[in-house]
Amino acid sequence: MSEETSLSKEVLTSEKQASLSPEQILQNLKEGNKRFVNNNLTPRDYQAQVKATTSGQYPEAVVISCIDSRVPVEQVFDKGVGDIFVARVAGNFVNEDILGSTEYGTAVAGSKVIVVMGHKSCGAVKAAIDDVQMGNITAMLSKIKPAVEMTADYDGEQSTDNDDYVTEVVKNNVIHTIQQMRKESPAIAELEKNGDVKIAGAFYDLETGKVTFLD
Repeated sequence: MSEETSLSKEVLTSEKQASLSPEQILQNLKEGNKRFVNNNLTPRDYQAQVKATTSGQYPEAVVISCIDSRVPVEQVFDKGVGDIFVARVAGNFVNEDILGSTEYGTAVAGSKVIVVMGHKSCGAVKAAIDDVQMGNITAMLSKIKPAVEMTADYDGEQSTDNDDYVTEVVKNNVIHTIQQMRKESPAIAELEKNGDVKIAGAFYDLETGKVTFLD
């Protein structure tokens, strides 16, 4: 088999998107991450995928992630062109722009899973813990501060020197973001209530590349 014919040209179609359940999509993401961790990513013909998606897109999921350059979302889930929407902001919180983008991805474009993914050693979370004051960063960190408050009962050193504490704040930030999404977006809350969309929290380990989905 030649290199050209061994590359995947498959893209998501309207029919394929419609046939997938939220549970199937979530399982697809988990299996894709397993391939990433095992260094066994799907070989793809990206130019073929670019051409195949020119006239439309039918992504299966929306992933809200941090901007951290060490978290390459599409690769982390072994996804190609047109497979997922990715909204990125330092600290993976939601505001009107992120919520609007997520509403578009689900209510308009048909994605059935929303993943809010934090990651180990998140610099934005550390800055919120340290109460950093710097230009527009200050206002940005105010969106993450509730997660710090949620971790007030942590039994141990509550500082950025404690990796376990930082991880707990990161996970609480994911939980808080999902809570805010449900509260501030009636459209998404309704889709979830009707079973059309599943919302999942996740944690990415920078050391291993593994994504752990939170209960």
